[in-house]
Amino acid sequence: MTEEQPLVLDPTGSDHHAEHRALYARGAATPVDILGVTAWSVSDPDLLKQLLTRASVSKDARAHWPAFAATVPTWPLALWVAVDNMFTAYGGDHRRLRRLIAPAFSARRIAALTPVVETLVTGILDELAALPAGDVVDLRERLAYPLPIAVIGRMMGLSAARSSGLRTVVDRVFATTLSAEEATANTAALYGLFDELIAEKRASPGDDMTSLLIATRDEEGDGGCLTDAELRGTLVLMISAGYETTVNVIDHAVTSLLTEPAQLAHVDSGRCGWDDVVEETLRHESAIKHLPMRFAVQDIPLPDGRTIRAGEAILASYAAANRHPDRHGADADRFDATRTTKDHLAFGHGVHFCLGAPLARLEVAAALRQLFTRFPDARLAVPAEELRPLPTLISNGHTSLPVRLRPVPAGGRAGT
Repeated sequence: MTEEQPLVLDPTGSDHHAEHRALYARGAATPVDILGVTAWSVSDPDLLKQLLTRASVSKDARAHWPAFAATVPTWPLALWVAVDNMFTAYGGDHRRLRRLIAPAFSARRIAALTPVVETLVTGILDELAALPAGDVVDLRERLAYPLPIAVIGRMMGLSAARSSGLRTVVDRVFATTLSAEEATANTAALYGLFDELIAEKRASPGDDMTSLLIATRDEEGDGGCLTDAELRGTLVLMISAGYETTVNVIDHAVTSLLTEPAQLAHVDSGRCGWDDVVEETLRHESAIKHLPMRFAVQDIPLPDGRTIRAGEAILASYAAANRHPDRHGADADRFDATRTTKDHLAFGHGVHFCLGAPLARLEVAAALRQLFTRFPDARLAVPAEELRPLPTLISNGHTSLPVRLRPVPAGGRAGT
């Protein structure tokens, strides 16, 4: 690592846009401190794309991070580098694990889920429509959360009760204000819940991805293509990644449209569509700010003459890269669904590109289209600057999203 003083990333995520500017000022890549661990934050989109497609960059901390053994016992984000699944796999192991999961996200399966997603959104909005006019609704809690949880629950064969139990511990995986002891306890609770799920599905398998993965593990045996640790780790990945990012995209899309009503007018007039709104949201407010962690397999020269040394950690700073002024110009910070170039790295790039991207896009577009069709007069219930960010440097959303879906009737009183 260079002698440059690392920029300490704010674990509370209180002002990630200011953090973006600080990263840009330090160049395409710069040393940062992420909860006590030093890594190279890469915020330049072109450099980040290059690194995400190089065989010289790995996600396997055990194999390619010399600091792994000494760091994991005391680092609050240990799960992000220690879990066994395709997220942390490299080379042949990654290809093997991705091949197992990819069929669940095939174009055919996503198409089959379209009516399911539409029906789920309709049911959620039916409940909201039954509320008195003028009531304030937390749309993060009442729309952004329940939709992706229901979808991934259906895919994984989770009961409503089990989904609810998993949500708390999965949410804490993305928290960056926990102590190492709290994070370790949460990981133990998370694995305990998945062990219960595995036992339940072994005893009573169903037509779901969890049962399919268990059958693959059990039928292949110890020398097969999925170890016990990989089975558990894959469930962690699918359920956590299956809803957390989608929650945040719905959250920010609604916020942006209610903050900039002219954007809704663009949709109404046909100047852009809901898919354009989804893509601009992904660019403008990436669901993940910084994603731990990658590692240099060999020395990697940087354009400015510095070098990422073999074994050093690399942090993909997606939210900053997606707003980089070198890619999107002086108005990169402005939300504009009619923007011609809306390319982004919100779902990653290269071999680790998110398998669930088509499903997430489907869910967000359906939620937005139905929400604003049924509640065209929806308004934020507080000024946008009063919305509080999630206390994390990983996940990018709000703690709540209070919205008044319908105006207060003449002579009536607003709900609280």
